[in-house]
Amino acid sequence: MPRAESQAVPLPGEVTPARREVPPGLRLTALATGFVMAALDVTVVNVAGSAIQEQLHASLPELTWIVDGYVLVFSSLLLLAGGLANRLGAKNVYLWGMAVFFVASLGCALAPNAVVLIVARLLQGVGAALFMPSSLSLLVFSFPEKRQRTRMLGLWSAIVATSAGLGPTVGGLLVSAFGWQSIFVLNLPIGIIGILLTRRFIDASETRATKLAVPGHVLWIVALAALSFALIEGPRLGWGAGGMVISYVVLVVAAVALLVLERRADNLVMPWSLFGRPSFAGANLVGFLFNLALYGSMFMLSLYLQHARGASPFQAGLELLPMTIWFPLANVVYSRISARFSNGALLTVFLLVAGIASLTMVEVSSATPYWVLAVAVGLANIGAGIISPGMTAALVDAAGPEHANAAGSVLNANRQIGTLVGIAAMSVVLGATSDWNRGAALCFAAIGVAYLAAAAGAWLLIARTEHREAAVAAA
Repeated sequence: MPRAESQAVPLPGEVTPARREVPPGLRLTALATGFVMAALDVTVVNVAGSAIQEQLHASLPELTWIVDGYVLVFSSLLLLAGGLANRLGAKNVYLWGMAVFFVASLGCALAPNAVVLIVARLLQGVGAALFMPSSLSLLVFSFPEKRQRTRMLGLWSAIVATSAGLGPTVGGLLVSAFGWQSIFVLNLPIGIIGILLTRRFIDASETRATKLAVPGHVLWIVALAALSFALIEGPRLGWGAGGMVISYVVLVVAAVALLVLERRADNLVMPWSLFGRPSFAGANLVGFLFNLALYGSMFMLSLYLQHARGASPFQAGLELLPMTIWFPLANVVYSRISARFSNGALLTVFLLVAGIASLTMVEVSSATPYWVLAVAVGLANIGAGIISPGMTAALVDAAGPEHANAAGSVLNANRQIGTLVGIAAMSVVLGATSDWNRGAALCFAAIGVAYLAAAAGAWLLIARTEHREAAVAAA
């Protein structure tokens, strides 16, 4: 039977508050802080990449591990974290994740070399995996009415997107003024604010006495680790090297073993029954391809502007601002138009916009004016600002509040795997050619194709399902 979640790690003398009316803005801010830290960490690290390479003498594969190692642990633990949120309480797990991320950020800021920084980034991934699915679950619990929940999802995404949009500029300023360590120090006050607001204003949700599929989660982690090693180390070691062959074998064996185990186990890693709902499957497909394209492009652009066009970290941050500032603006637009248009229709249209805009840059060169690049990427990111809250709303509607923990974990895992693959793929492409313009052109082609494939999935699996359900409801 469900039971009330115990108050998270009470302080001495602390009295557990009864459920009360709290201004929506305070609840929203408390639950957005974790996502803000996670979003900032991806975007500011991209801008700081060149400074980290120079000061820590890191190679391109090491830089990719610094970015992707975080995403690897993050994505591999998300599903397990969703189970922990069900079992131990979303509020508890959210607070634990924030605390781990806080400590790991301090470790990143103090890292003396690339290896220590990679380890600290892995620990950041643990913290982010704990608070991300719990954040969505607590948001759904805090706003049970669908119209208000949809509006809050849009505003929640806008807060996160504002952080992501301003991240390159803030990161460039911090790196130029205080060094790359400052981008991790930035997480410390945000983490403190999030922990205090959550303890004070977020009510405990229900817990479920569910068993964790530990063997399945171990196989999932091993498979993703092998995939990451293959993608990141392939260009350096050679795709046919002995170490690479071992990683291929481990990946295949772990994936097959996981599938066999899932067919026989009572406690599943993945809620496979939810994938029988077309809109749920579609939202996850869109999430994977969307993150692959978006974060792959941001990783590539940060390096391209500094290496091919000679920008400093601060200049690169300023040049990225007109391309990324559209995230929060488009998120606010979504919160206003979501009641008039279906999520499937919005996703299809704006994924097409992002794909076409990206493909216009397949001939980018040193002669391409900056404003042309800014307009094309900015147009794609207008679409991205609608897509992110749209696919989250489509997922929540398809899964229902009763599956919020599991659904949030699956979507975030798929999105982070997309980020992992996207960054690694861009690194492979850029490392395969000494011509930065040629590498950027190939990256834009891959990004455009990913957006267009996501548009097809949104139309076939989400928009058409919504149309059929509306027809049945009207009959």
